[in-house]
Amino acid sequence: MRRINFVIGLMVAAAGLIANPAFAETPVEVLATIKAEASGTPGFMGFSADRGEKFFKTKQKHNLSCSSCHTDNPTAQGKHSETDKIIKPLAPAANEERFTDLKKVAKWFKRNCNDVLDRECTPQEKGDVLSYLLTVKK
Repeated sequence: MRRINFVIGLMVAAAGLIANPAFAETPVEVLATIKAEASGTPGFMGFSADRGEKFFKTKQKHNLSCSSCHTDNPTAQGKHSETDKIIKPLAPAANEERFTDLKKVAKWFKRNCNDVLDRECTPQEKGDVLSYLLTVKK
């Protein structure tokens, strides 16, 4: 009986790996995680795609914005403002790999917000930007 339970357990685990091979999140799931973080902050009233678009396109410190590298059209290929390295489109509609790995999302928000703002983005800012990017169609 133990052997049968063990085999059944292995089959269930294997089915989970096949159904979700990289344990990837969807952009909506990533947004929900950011929302859970943001909802614990005072004054949080939800995310706004309009605020996200304004934040994305507005130049901040160092005369940079998100669109400095990702372009005003996040479905287009971008280019790093200093290194000229090509950047794949940021909008999930144009690049299905975007916002599917929470660790990568956290890493890049931290790095890019520090470049643009000299600080980390707030959960509100992250959620607004991702909300905007989810509205952009190819």
